[in-house]
Amino acid sequence: MSKQQIKKVAIVGGTHGNELTGIYLIKKFTKIPNFIQRSNFDTLTLLGNLKAIKLVTRYVDIDLNRCFRSQDLQNPNLNNYEQIRAKEIAQKIHQEQVDFIIDLHSTTSDMGLTIILNSNHPFLLKLATHLTLINPLVKVLQYAAIPQNPPYLRNLCPLGLAIEVGAIPQGVLKAELFHQTEILISNILDYIELYNRQKIPNTPNNCTVYRQIGIMDYPRDNYEEIQAMIAPEVIDYEPLHPGSPMFLHFDGKISVYEGDSIIYPVFIGEAAYIEKKIAMSLTLKHQVNY
Repeated sequence: MSKQQIKKVAIVGGTHGNELTGIYLIKKFTKIPNFIQRSNFDTLTLLGNLKAIKLVTRYVDIDLNRCFRSQDLQNPNLNNYEQIRAKEIAQKIHQEQVDFIIDLHSTTSDMGLTIILNSNHPFLLKLATHLTLINPLVKVLQYAAIPQNPPYLRNLCPLGLAIEVGAIPQGVLKAELFHQTEILISNILDYIELYNRQKIPNTPNNCTVYRQIGIMDYPRDNYEEIQAMIAPEVIDYEPLHPGSPMFLHFDGKISVYEGDSIIYPVFIGEAAYIEKKIAMSLTLKHQVNY
């Protein structure tokens, strides 16, 4: 990327109102701003879905983190609560001339510390490599490319990522994961500060990413009722081989993975994804050179 400096960072929590880690980190940073202050850029904090936060629910009308396509933000006829809030957030991000977005999330899946990217932007890959080197527990998940206008809040500017931390039940705080997320945010801000000074650490020019290739729903009957549970052998970021158990049916039947390549499932059993008909996301493990 060019050597243009990053002048303003936005940290957003509560895009989903029942993911308390990000919400309470934002509240902490608001009260103790020294933690996120750095010498050569400003940091803005923002709570996302205000009504859902108050109700401790994921959303009120629709998922806020699917409301940020540019054509939707410009459509005056889209006016439920989350659609209006998305327009307010987008306006704030653009008015503040934000260069970098960190969107904080948590998951009921046992994914540990995950950085989610939507592109192969060299700066983001270098940052991700740095984060995995200083903490090998950090994984890098790359969503399937969306050709035009991704719907996620983190895509309101070219340099954006999400932090996904789990396993944490909805509406619950876990001290250890709260602390680990706080450290990860600090590491990102430290890296940006070094980048602005043109003193970023030397890292290999490649990054291990788990690239999403699809999703898998639960087995369902003709009435859309779930007919099976995820097999205990299916573990986040662990390889799933052809023929391995995938689902345990209530009648005792076992469904196996029928693909012909090794995959790495993530977001396994995420509670919020049942309504989206997703039991897990499927990824391939790649070394991305940049």
